[in-house]
Amino acid sequence: MKGYNRVLVKLSGEALAGELQRGFDHHIITGVVIQLKELIQKGLQVAVVIGGGNFWRGRTSGNMDRTKADQIGMLATVMNALYVADVCRAEGIQAVVQTPFAVGNMTELFSKDTALRYMKNGSIVFFAGGTGHPFFSTDTGAALRGCEIEADALLFAKNIDGVYTSDPKLDHTAKKYDTISCQELLRQDLKAIDAAAATLCIDQKLPIIVFNLGASNGIVRVAMGEQIGTTIYIED
Repeated sequence: MKGYNRVLVKLSGEALAGELQRGFDHHIITGVVIQLKELIQKGLQVAVVIGGGNFWRGRTSGNMDRTKADQIGMLATVMNALYVADVCRAEGIQAVVQTPFAVGNMTELFSKDTALRYMKNGSIVFFAGGTGHPFFSTDTGAALRGCEIEADALLFAKNIDGVYTSDPKLDHTAKKYDTISCQELLRQDLKAIDAAAATLCIDQKLPIIVFNLGASNGIVRVAMGEQIGTTIYIED
């Protein structure tokens, strides 16, 4: 079982809200942070991206200007990162939030060199604010940052346990993939991850593992190389 040395964990905002559906489920978040702490203790370098869906989903904002809707979504991810980073500190882990735009003195501006230095020193770096531009999802933001920091893998913790042949909520015959190539994912238009994120991962040969955030110790198990969820590999 081969684990990774440097990972970027992408957390679903909706999954962090749990049954509350909005805001923060502190019990779930503490459980996530305890797993991140275990990764640090095992010597892994860890970065985190959090979606904003527990506060705002720009694509369902009706007739609102898309740029403004996406900007609100970026701020939602900053709120999430600040909250989870503070829970990290309460659990004895150093945490830093970096954004691609200035947020007063609440975050630091993104810098690859600084982020790597923090991670090598045992701090968790939260990349919030997406790419800093509209029309890009937090999946794409996670893929971008993962490529920039030269992560070994992207760990996508969602509220579903992997990639299916179709939406299992709508199709009870849907089958889960244990593995699938990123190229095949695009060919089948499965929408498990954003197409722009998938394309970037293909270009940089960055694998993705999609798994359920609710899986027992799932983040640690995936980071240590255990096969749970769906591994999205890159075709040669």
